[in-house]
Amino acid sequence: MKAVTAYWRSIDPLPGVNDTMLMKSDERSTNAVFSHDAGVLAERFPRSFVWGVATSAYQVEGAAHEDGRGDSIWDEFCRRPGAIKDGSSGERACDHYHRVAEDIGLMASLGVNAYRFSLAWPRVQPLGAGNWNEQGFEFYDRLLDGLLERGIAPYLTLYHWDLPQSLQQGGGWLDRDTVGRFADYAAEVARRFGSRAAAIATHNEPWVVAILGHEAGTFAPGLKSRKSALQVAHHLLLSHGLASQAMRAQHCTAPLGIVLNQSPIHPATDSPQDLARARLDDGLTIRWYMDPLLRGRYPEDVLAFLGEDAPQVAPGDMEAIRQPLDFLGINYYTRNLSGTEAPLGHVESGKEVTDMGWEVFPGGLSELLMRLQADYRLPPLYITENGAAYRDRLVDGRVADADRIRYLQSHIASLADALESGVDVRGYFVWSLIDNFEWADGYTKRFGLVYVDYATQHRTPKDSALWYQAFCLRARAAAGGGSRATTGQGNAR
Repeated sequence: MKAVTAYWRSIDPLPGVNDTMLMKSDERSTNAVFSHDAGVLAERFPRSFVWGVATSAYQVEGAAHEDGRGDSIWDEFCRRPGAIKDGSSGERACDHYHRVAEDIGLMASLGVNAYRFSLAWPRVQPLGAGNWNEQGFEFYDRLLDGLLERGIAPYLTLYHWDLPQSLQQGGGWLDRDTVGRFADYAAEVARRFGSRAAAIATHNEPWVVAILGHEAGTFAPGLKSRKSALQVAHHLLLSHGLASQAMRAQHCTAPLGIVLNQSPIHPATDSPQDLARARLDDGLTIRWYMDPLLRGRYPEDVLAFLGEDAPQVAPGDMEAIRQPLDFLGINYYTRNLSGTEAPLGHVESGKEVTDMGWEVFPGGLSELLMRLQADYRLPPLYITENGAAYRDRLVDGRVADADRIRYLQSHIASLADALESGVDVRGYFVWSLIDNFEWADGYTKRFGLVYVDYATQHRTPKDSALWYQAFCLRARAAAGGGSRATTGQGNAR
């Protein structure tokens, strides 16, 4: 562990971490680091592989009413009684807006070489149309400059669910006009930041926006209509396509893509009914998004199931959606179980689960990636989110989260299996850098590598942060043994 301590001292220390704490961290993390054999695992990846952390604007920034930022649909949703488990909001969140330099130093100390984050659309364009807010853009200017100065590549997401509330009042994503507004927003971001971003994703998890936000009603804007949800899903995909065209028209040099949440869908039983239901749910969650993006059409079995709830598709829409993808981001947390006796949901198998109630199922990551490789002609992939919430406790300055270390190690090992099977994966991002506002769960769930005391905003690296730091150190030093397939873009096989 002397090498680990030396590395920590060779770069900016974590905020609040001194030499005494480093020695204690060496003692407490020796078993964690070496029992999971970080060095051997790191050698399974190419040296060029990207290792990062991720957050999103509404979950960490705070400063909801400062420097010209407009309201988002999540600001409005959080005001509804009972909408958020603990009655909280992202109004202050992790105060990242004011602590950005501290948090960049935190990332540098972890040894990561990439940071995935989102812009808050209402921070840079408060009404979702019209004038730009220069104070908002200045914040992201400072963030990009600070990251690049530390050798951390910025992976930017345009939309992580915080639509300007003024657009929602006009119909939001159900209104086709919002598609055009999003393309305008994308073009402006590309004009300003396209030469400095390592990559730009249009959307994060459009399934969540459409289904949880417009059918289940558990996320903003809190609507409950399947027909509306499927139209929103179409408009989100269309906005991805038009935004990609608009950014390329700005001569954006950053690779462009989209981020999807995906999980293997396993039948609850081997009955023909459950097998059929699992296939349908796979269509609603995976193929509904992959097929338009890579094949230029919606899956026929899903359209037949939806009937009159299927979206209205204008001439030229599918061609616009099927833009060349420079990369595809995959967010993976667990598998899902599907059957006729219960709605699609996370497995209740009696096995280990996280604090979200999600089964720890690392093999599902390689299973998913190899399935996608078999079914589609894929662009390069990134695992843009992977992580776990646990009931972390800060005791005497330490958060002993061995469960999270095991989760990360096992999923990274599963990712290595996929690479060695020929899947072209270029990077991996832990969700999340810091504990944050976890949407409808408020502050009751902690995903971070770093513990946040929300009353004081003090950051404390968890044991998992030390494990990931040691792993990243080994990955940088490793010769690199992971294989990489050469894949192209275009129609599915």
